[in-house]
Amino acid sequence: MIRKNKSTIAISIIWVFHIAAILGVSLGYQDWFITKTPLNLSLSLFLFLWAFPIDDIKKIVVFLFFFIGGFFAEWLGVNYGILFGEYAYGANFGIKIGGVPLLIGAYWALLTFVTGNMISHFTKSGWIQIIAGATLMVLLDYFMEHLAPVFDYWTFAGNEAPVENYITWFSIALLFQLVLFLSKIKGDVKLSFHYYGVQLLFFVFFYFTLS
Repeated sequence: MIRKNKSTIAISIIWVFHIAAILGVSLGYQDWFITKTPLNLSLSLFLFLWAFPIDDIKKIVVFLFFFIGGFFAEWLGVNYGILFGEYAYGANFGIKIGGVPLLIGAYWALLTFVTGNMISHFTKSGWIQIIAGATLMVLLDYFMEHLAPVFDYWTFAGNEAPVENYITWFSIALLFQLVLFLSKIKGDVKLSFHYYGVQLLFFVFFYFTLS
């Protein structure tokens, strides 16, 4: 009952914040709402850690592996122009180290957990879970890439993400999904569906209205 209540509270807050952002940006307050992205992501991260939950050593170690691995890949991309192409982060993704926002590592970890758990709800096949989970991560990234310059999240040289960006995203996502599958970590599936769903709704909506 306690875990169910945690999930309900987390889902409700996440939806309220995202719907408020959609309405606020749509009504012309883009600058105010988009600059609050770090707050939104930080809150989502806290709620995920609390309600998923990340509550034992194995989950913490795997989460940190995704966090550090995702952050390091982005650091290589930003500073050396490899893996994803040439790009730079803007002002609306929070505190940076070496040109890379700390929250991007958390986002890699969070997305890996929620997509992997979503797919595990439908199948026990390892390969399907790994490939489908990685595909969901790249699908969300596709819509994010088109909004990133508009929201000053990040910008690629030439203002368009190259094909290598998606190939690298998929490759890293495959590795992360493999680790998640082998670790046999499970969490709140309902929370996973809602978090991924609200993120997809947010970026798909603005993909068709702003990009």
